[in-house]
Amino acid sequence: MKMTNFIKILSFTLLIVSIVSCSVHNSSSSSGKIPPGQAKKASGSKSAKAYAPGQQKKRR
Repeated sequence: MKMTNFIKILSFTLLIVSIVSCSVHNSSSSSGKIPPGQAKKASGSKSAKAYAPGQQKKRR
């Protein structure tokens, strides 16, 4: 009888662990920066040049 209870508890624990490990965690480590092509798509522009950091004019 004790062995069946142990198997039930073990299977329940494994089920819970497998469900919890499948959760999705989103991190915002990029702090809102998106690639120039994605910014172009979001704004509807024809060129991504304005969104590329290497293509912007330096201000004095």
